[in-house]
Amino acid sequence: MIELRHVTKYYNTEQGRKYVLKDINQIIPDGVNLGILGRNGAGKTTLLRMLGGIDFPSEGTIHSENSFSWPMGLAGGFQGSMTGRQNVKFVCRIYGKSEYEIEAAIASVQEFSELGDYFDMPIKSYSSGMKSRLSFGLSLFFDFDYLIIDETLSVGDANFQKKAKAALRKKIESCNILLVSHNMPILKELCDAGIVLHKGELHYYDDINMAIDAYAEINREE
Repeated sequence: MIELRHVTKYYNTEQGRKYVLKDINQIIPDGVNLGILGRNGAGKTTLLRMLGGIDFPSEGTIHSENSFSWPMGLAGGFQGSMTGRQNVKFVCRIYGKSEYEIEAAIASVQEFSELGDYFDMPIKSYSSGMKSRLSFGLSLFFDFDYLIIDETLSVGDANFQKKAKAALRKKIESCNILLVSHNMPILKELCDAGIVLHKGELHYYDDINMAIDAYAEINREE
């Protein structure tokens, strides 16, 4: 399970503190594919980053015995001066992969990401979509309890999106996902339960359809 205990997250601005979450207590059960909804600026990506251990609450704790991927779709962990190939090697070594496994990862990510010659060019020359494709392909190579996905399924042309969705469906046979998306059909297809973030509050729904309805109601009211 994932347990949020008195989690508060805020940023200091010239206008004072901007709260993303305020004193949240929530238990997310194991074995659930979770969709995360909210309007722009509601804190969806921030929540993903905290669950993945890239960011931390201002107050409170997030506890889980599960392993989490880096957020697929966010490439902040890549080294811009290194090539795609070098970044794959670097991440594999951090996770203790053997040389054989590293070569397998390189081949897998290179084929999946469809970056062509850019695979051997510095990451800083990539578009955001190219970075997301590299991140997506690399995440698929590792085994995590949860894959964290931030809008990655909308990256690339129709053929790449189809391939990405098929790869994700196969992957979630052996893991769960935390998915941020504005694509309601994708959320309904891939997720069991949902979270709606709104004005510093977090609302958990056992049924993704209930979460989508709650999010639609928020949009009608504002």
